[in-house]
Amino acid sequence: MEHIKIANTKHDVLDLIKNRWSPRSFSDKVIPENDLNTILEAAAWAASANNEQPWQYFYASKNNEGFAKIADSLFKGNKPWAQHADVLIVAVARKTFEANQTENTVALHDLGMANAHLLLQASALNIYSHMIGGFDKAKISETLGLTENQEAVAVIALGYRDEAEKLQEPFKTREVTPRVRKPLNEFVFPQN
Repeated sequence: MEHIKIANTKHDVLDLIKNRWSPRSFSDKVIPENDLNTILEAAAWAASANNEQPWQYFYASKNNEGFAKIADSLFKGNKPWAQHADVLIVAVARKTFEANQTENTVALHDLGMANAHLLLQASALNIYSHMIGGFDKAKISETLGLTENQEAVAVIALGYRDEAEKLQEPFKTREVTPRVRKPLNEFVFPQN
């Protein structure tokens, strides 16, 4: 099963990128604290405008109240599988610059860069991640006590992969379906 999830690229992309995918089946294995800290630190080294680092991560490990509260904010299509991840992380963007409190128009971009670093570091440690956009932003903002200057952008499920057979449909089929992406000519436009 695993080979169908390795990206079949037309160009020589790094194996770390080709091997990263978003499973829904997570095992009960616990992520060691040192590995979790390594994953979170990788986010710190992403590029950001003026070194603002406008990202914040709120996380909780399974079987504690914080985890249950984050999981409770997920939409019904994500709850059945995400509740089995070992860690749930809420990725938050600070919308203004710390230096002068003006709007940071690239905060979401910079958070995305940090998230990519986080996902790739997890992948390097054989820890799988799944980005979740389907969650109640108002509910998670209230749960975490976020201010108007903070925007919850995504929830990230982290854990070790388990067998697809433990999932119910439609998740089981998605777990074993090969990955595909648009060809370059659909999103890359050379300019002369």
